[in-house]
Amino acid sequence: MATTQLTASSISAKGFASFEGLRSTSNVKVASFVPLKQNNRLSRGLVVKAATTVAPKYTSVKPLGDRVLVKIKTAEEKSVGGILLPTSAQSKPQGGEIVAVGEGRSIGKTKVEISVKNGTQVLYSKYAGTEVLFDGSTHLIMKEDDIVGILETDDIKDLQPLNDRILIKVAEVEEKTAGGLFLSEAAKEKPSIGSVIAAGPGPLDEEGNRKSLSVSPGNTVLYSKYAGNDFKGADGADYVTLRASDVIAVLS
Repeated sequence: MATTQLTASSISAKGFASFEGLRSTSNVKVASFVPLKQNNRLSRGLVVKAATTVAPKYTSVKPLGDRVLVKIKTAEEKSVGGILLPTSAQSKPQGGEIVAVGEGRSIGKTKVEISVKNGTQVLYSKYAGTEVLFDGSTHLIMKEDDIVGILETDDIKDLQPLNDRILIKVAEVEEKTAGGLFLSEAAKEKPSIGSVIAAGPGPLDEEGNRKSLSVSPGNTVLYSKYAGNDFKGADGADYVTLRASDVIAVLS
């Protein structure tokens, strides 16, 4: 049986064939192609999400609808103690400055404008928006609902939550079991209980009116363990921002 051998004339820097100059060592036609399987699953290529670069000839970006354009803060290059951090250890920023806003949205017959203005420092959800390189800086275009709150300082406890978001100070991890045994770091379970520090004004209903939240500052609550975004406060305490709907119960 005749066999067909395909060779690539060049290989890219990432180890993938460029598929230029492929040639066959025989004239046999390939009747079909069978994808290779690995662990009973089709092998898939690695997809890398890159930022969209806006050409210099465009001098402005105008978000549409209820979207905003946020200029991302630069990643921290040093630790609190002044130690330089490698790129792999630098945490991805979740804050930035509003530099452009859309015209808002319509809810029923009510026109709702964007609640944040240009120049406002905001905190946003970790995986929100589309990354854009514009005017030499990295920006994100996101929906207003992806903004967690307004943060004009570097301390998370000063966050002013928006819409249905709340800020919770996480309860300290238990150091001992009920029987008095000390727990190792690996055995300490991540708490899902904390105190509400601040709450947003509530979500909008179908007529564009604010609905009150079921929790308020001062409440001790139980929340979904993997909900929201975690932050470390200037006081060393752990904080989490999440939607009020992620709260399971109020404790008293």
